[in-house]
Amino acid sequence: MANWESWVSVFRFVIGFWVVVAILEGNIFVVADDISSVGRAENNAEVSQICNTDMSSFLPPPFTNLSGMTCTTLWNTFVMKYSQDKENVVNIILSAVYTTGWVGMGFSKDGNMVGSSAMVGWINKRGEARIRQYYLQGYESSKVIPDKGELPLTGIPSSVVLHGARIYLAFQLKFPTRLAQQPLILALGSAHPNAHFHLPIHEDKKVVKFDFSAGSAASASSSGSGSNIGQKKKNHGILGIIGWGLFLPIGAIIPRYFKHKDPLWYYLHIVIQFVGFIFGLATVVLGKQLYDDMGADQPTHRGIGIFVLFLSILQVLAFFLRPNKDAKIRMYWNWYHHWCGRVALFFAALNITIGINIGHAGNDWKIGYGFLLAVVLLSVIILEALKCMKRRSDSDTMPSSFQMNPIQ
Repeated sequence: MANWESWVSVFRFVIGFWVVVAILEGNIFVVADDISSVGRAENNAEVSQICNTDMSSFLPPPFTNLSGMTCTTLWNTFVMKYSQDKENVVNIILSAVYTTGWVGMGFSKDGNMVGSSAMVGWINKRGEARIRQYYLQGYESSKVIPDKGELPLTGIPSSVVLHGARIYLAFQLKFPTRLAQQPLILALGSAHPNAHFHLPIHEDKKVVKFDFSAGSAASASSSGSGSNIGQKKKNHGILGIIGWGLFLPIGAIIPRYFKHKDPLWYYLHIVIQFVGFIFGLATVVLGKQLYDDMGADQPTHRGIGIFVLFLSILQVLAFFLRPNKDAKIRMYWNWYHHWCGRVALFFAALNITIGINIGHAGNDWKIGYGFLLAVVLLSVIILEALKCMKRRSDSDTMPSSFQMNPIQ
């Protein structure tokens, strides 16, 4: 009866929690809609001001006397003015808010980074303006090659200028045919290129598909295979952190430190570990899709992920192979179950770290997962210390097995 009441209490708590969350979300969304409307209005006014800026005072010819240029927002603070004439000559002026580091625009054949060519501009530490074409041969910094690429630059010198709070990249291209639908890669980094113009890893990037023939701001969109790949990478990381970084560690903590809550600990352990396994399986499936789409050669990350999935499957099988407590093989089953779980958790944490690094996820991901890992480890340390203290207290209060009879 007590166990049933405990389950009812847990059920009521969960239902009540989600009701409160639903009410709060409804209020938050109403406020968010109002804020986003104001934000869009302010952003449109700012973009209009940028588009109407007279660039003849700081940009060199021929970018100062181009008439009929189209101006549109591409992403965040990235604004592009462009023109395309009958001879397929395209003039581009890209601007973005700038503090330090570099800003770039890449032209991709299929929306992927590999195989693209990009124009990158920056102001170095001495205040000198620099602009270079780069060939994006791979994801590593060493494979982003300066002064290489397939962009059909004309003889007009490219230019980069810092004006106010924005940096402006101006360059001219001449294509064999009229430019229409084109995947563009927009990226920025906070670190300056080194003396040999090697480009540091980007802090953020976005792929947009832009229609140069439409001549309107509405032609810019975030669709395209590159955007899908970027979203898949984010989903892959989120699923991995939730499944292997959150649910599975919590599921492993419960049986070690809460066995006195019998049988509640057992059911919580089973449910949480099963949910973590589903998230982990989805992580591997999405990783396989990314491998097929990108062809990224990351054997270490891929191999560890498959190994952790294999150990997770063994843990699921352990539920069906669980012998009775009095069985002679129960001790060996405990060894198999405990050590498979510990090894899986260790390599899962290692692989999440590797994935964040090779995916160039940025400091937000590193700080977020670092905080989650620190909370889990600190919880384990505290719970282990409390368990040791309780064990020591129980041993001190335990009566002696041998007592001398009092002398009559």
